[in-house]
Amino acid sequence: MTVSAPPDFEALARTLGRALDLPLTEETLPGVAMNLALAWRLAPDFLDFAVPDTLEPAAVFDPRPGPVATP
Repeated sequence: MTVSAPPDFEALARTLGRALDLPLTEETLPGVAMNLALAWRLAPDFLDFAVPDTLEPAAVFDPRPGPVATP
């Protein structure tokens, strides 16, 4: 995957905030922009990860740590 030049993440955050009707303030904007930048940097690793067509999704997803009772 070819990685393009990074966008202006603060402008992107403002645009996405308006499009999604999110209440972004000048205080929260830098954090949102930082997370968008992180996602942009990590995305190629996920998109380039080969997953075989025969792979089945997990039956149950539970993000809690520790043992989980089966349904």
